[in-house]
Amino acid sequence: MAQNAPRTKVKKTQTRQSLIDLLKKNGPQDAQTLASHLGVSPMAVRQHLYNLQAQHLVLYEEKSRPRGRPAKMWALTPEADSFYPNGHADLVVSLLKSMAETFGDKGLDDLLNIRAGEQIRNYKKHLALASSLGERLERLAELRTEEGYMAEIEDCGGGIFMLLENHCPICEAASACQGLCAMELEVFQKTLGGKVRIERVEHIQHGARRCAYRIESRTKAA
Repeated sequence: MAQNAPRTKVKKTQTRQSLIDLLKKNGPQDAQTLASHLGVSPMAVRQHLYNLQAQHLVLYEEKSRPRGRPAKMWALTPEADSFYPNGHADLVVSLLKSMAETFGDKGLDDLLNIRAGEQIRNYKKHLALASSLGERLERLAELRTEEGYMAEIEDCGGGIFMLLENHCPICEAASACQGLCAMELEVFQKTLGGKVRIERVEHIQHGARRCAYRIESRTKAA
């Protein structure tokens, strides 16, 4: 019995993290939906949710249904961001402030442009062998995920895609330096080239759950 205890503990930890990941990626969901994704019982999911609620990591809002009781729609609280990379937020914010004081706004903009240029070169190198827009975006999402953005691609058809970033590892730094977010669109546009049109339609800095970019092929043939 004692030998099985560590395995049980690991399984519970994995279920807990998977539950948090689902809420992070998909937004508010009820216990039944979460259970179907995880392959466990709704009761087991509720136990995890109530434990997470006690730790102030999740909360719920009741949503009315045509029949029966209102559904509890569970969502993560800001405290749950501690489970994901934050890009050493305090250090980055401090460095940005120091750079602005030392070099001024123009100097800081120059440094951000250098960073953006490095990102563009790196992304282009890794996307070079992808033949279609869809393949290039999938590779870009992989790179962004490696950087901590929990990125994924949705193919909407007709040459339209959505790049979804479910986490921002530089969120606090971006709050302190708006230029970081402003550069994102330029980086994506220069990486993918002039044959696509890119628009940010959801933005964490404006209160959205995630950042979302609508990417459309201008040729409709990519």
